Amino acid sequence: MLRIKRVPTMVSNYQKDSEEQQQVGCGRNCLRSCCLPGANLPLYTFKKVKNMMDEKMESPVPFLDSLLLGEWEDRVQRGLFRYDVTACETKVIPGQSGFIAQLNEGRHLKKRTTEFRVDKVLQPFDGSKFNFTKVGQEEVLFQFEETDGDEAQFFPSAPIDTDNSPSVVAINVSPIEYGHVLLIPRILECLPQSIDHKSLLLAIQMAAEAGNPYFRLGYNSLGAFATINHLHFQAYYLAVPFPIEKAATRKISILNNEVKVSELLNYPVRGLVFEGGNNMLALSDAVSDSCICLQDSNIPYNVLIADSGKRVFALPQCYAEKQALGEVNPELLDTQVNPAVWEISGHMVLKRKQDYEEASEENAWRLLAEVSLSEERFQEVKDLIFESIACGEDGCVTSTHSLDAELDAISSGADHSLVPGNQECLVQQ
Repeated sequence: MLRIKRVPTMVSNYQKDSEEQQQVGCGRNCLRSCCLPGANLPLYTFKKVKNMMDEKMESPVPFLDSLLLGEWEDRVQRGLFRYDVTACETKVIPGQSGFIAQLNEGRHLKKRTTEFRVDKVLQPFDGSKFNFTKVGQEEVLFQFEETDGDEAQFFPSAPIDTDNSPSVVAINVSPIEYGHVLLIPRILECLPQSIDHKSLLLAIQMAAEAGNPYFRLGYNSLGAFATINHLHFQAYYLAVPFPIEKAATRKISILNNEVKVSELLNYPVRGLVFEGGNNMLALSDAVSDSCICLQDSNIPYNVLIADSGKRVFALPQCYAEKQALGEVNPELLDTQVNPAVWEISGHMVLKRKQDYEEASEENAWRLLAEVSLSEERFQEVKDLIFESIACGEDGCVTSTHSLDAELDAISSGADHSLVPGNQECLVQQ
């Protein structure tokens, strides 16, 4: 049984729509113009990125332990969550991969429903739908901003600069794990759920500030099980390695900025791994170019930021499309598991006790194999990505992305074969 340090949580009354609150403005103390005048929030500022890939970033406040997790536990005591995540059973599934299973029977009943189409990766922001400007300021842990100074700083209270939309870190009121938060870049700009260069760099910077490999950030595009069309990343702390982090990889390219691009081997979902680079910006730009290529091509995808921001996984997928076409096994559909970034990475959030009790490595592989693009389609997507990167860097790719390139085994991955079946995925244009 996996043992995780947790604190008791209280089910939120604040989240009930019917609750009346004695507040200024609209009465919900939200992040819109009705409630923002005169509002203050904590502020954490971090150093600008220059060449900090291997530099230890010092902070007067330990970012992960004292600030982020400390503030998260404070919101626990205030009762701001929809359900008690500490009551969820968690275990490591026996097998070589080390998949993690969690029984979370309350999340799918109490989380917000999807309010947009799932067949288009890029959709305009719709202010009439739920978005993060509608959350209460109590849910925001702190503003997260770059500074011109030489060191990170924390301010317990700082004005909200509405003219320069701040990025914020807020709790996820439907948490998966301990410390589950949202990073919302430039929240007042009301950006749709699509990655740009600035937002991905910000997410990598947050991973670097945390400085702990067990604190990861994830991103789900529309069509890849994002449920809110307002730009955001998710993050939480779980002190076990994810199976995807242990999977073997094959190097397929080195870019002129020294970013190494590899592909996953012996893993049920095909994907690319980006690491290294001359600096953090070089790594971020390579991943951003890839993500922009995917979303412009209407290819749903997920992103995992691991190793304190030093490794990034880009994972195109087609499960929702297969589901719409009736190509997913009904037994898998009955589980009601939506394979988003955490599930693809190996943290299986299960909604039925029977599925949790019967969880096995074989079942995890069976589900994730349905997520993956076929080998042929993945090759086509890789070609698109490398063409996009080459254009963005003026043709700076210095090695060919051949499947016969050298094998870089990060660790000995499990030896599996994909489950037989139709793995084709159509990309809708």
